[in-house]
Amino acid sequence: MPGTRSRSRYVPDKGLTTRMVTTMFFIGLLYVVFVGALLALLRSSWPTILVIAGGLFVAQFWFSDRIAAASMGAREVTQEQAPELHGAVDRICALADMPKPRVAIADIDVPNAFAIGRNERTALVCVTTGLLRRLEPEELEGVLAHELSHVAHRDVAVMTVASFLGVLAGIMTRIAVYSGLGRNSRDSNAAVVALLIPLVSAVVYMISFLLTRLLSRYRELSADRAAALLTGRPSALASALTKVTGEMARIPSRDLRQAEPFNAFWFAPAFSSKESLSRLLSSHPTLEERLDRLGRIAAQLGRP
Repeated sequence: MPGTRSRSRYVPDKGLTTRMVTTMFFIGLLYVVFVGALLALLRSSWPTILVIAGGLFVAQFWFSDRIAAASMGAREVTQEQAPELHGAVDRICALADMPKPRVAIADIDVPNAFAIGRNERTALVCVTTGLLRRLEPEELEGVLAHELSHVAHRDVAVMTVASFLGVLAGIMTRIAVYSGLGRNSRDSNAAVVALLIPLVSAVVYMISFLLTRLLSRYRELSADRAAALLTGRPSALASALTKVTGEMARIPSRDLRQAEPFNAFWFAPAFSSKESLSRLLSSHPTLEERLDRLGRIAAQLGRP
C-alpha cells in the first residue's frame, strides 16, 4: 500500500496517504468496470480484450517511467559529468536519509524538474539545462527536495499507475473501432455497440482524469511542505517557484507545447498560451497558493 518510507526524514502526510489509497481504490474499481463493460459489449472478443488490457497494464507499470523519461529527453549523467547536480542530490538524500536515485539532465530551455519511478530503487530525478542556468544553489536544492519527496512518499508511482486508465480507455477505443472487434458476432446491435464503446471510454477517461487531478494538486502542496521542512529554507523554494514560473513566459511556445503533456510530473506546469484550457484543469495549485503555504511554513519556522 502506498505510504511513506518509515526511515525517511520527510514529514509524513496522512492526507496524502489517504488520497493515494482512495485514488487507487476508485481507479481500480473503474478499471474493473471498464474492462467488464467492454466484455459485455464485445462478448465474442473477450480473450482479445483481456490479453490487450492485461498486457497494456503490465507494460505501463514496468516501462512507463522509462517511456516518460525518454519522452522528456532525460539523459542520465554521472558524478563526473554533473558534479554540482550530484552534490546537491547527495545533500538532500543525506538530509532525508533515503537512497540516492539516478540523476539525469534534459537538454531543454524550459526551466523545470521531475521525478519518476515505481519505487526508490528505480527512481530517477531529472532537471533541465534551463533550470540549472537560472537557479542559485539553494533554490536548486529546494526544487530537488520537492521532487525527491514525491519519491519518498511514493505518490509519483501512484500517479503513474493512476494515469494509465485514461491511456487504456483511448487505446481500447481505437482498437475496437479500427480493428472491428465484435463485428464477427453478427449482432444486430453492432451499430449500438460501436457507439457505446467510445462513449464508455470517454466517461472512464473523464472520471480518471478528475481523480488524478485532485490527487496531483494536493501532492504538489504536500511536496512543497515536505521540502521546506526538510531543508529548513522555505524561502529558497518560494524563490525557485517564482523564478521558474516567471521565466515560463520567456520560453518559445513551441518548447512549451512539447513540455505541456507532461505537466503532471513537472515541478511547475508549462502552458503554451495564457488562454490554455490546461490552466483551468491544471495538475498544480496556483503559484499564489503555493507561495502562501510556503509563507506560513516560514512563519512557523521563524525564518524570513
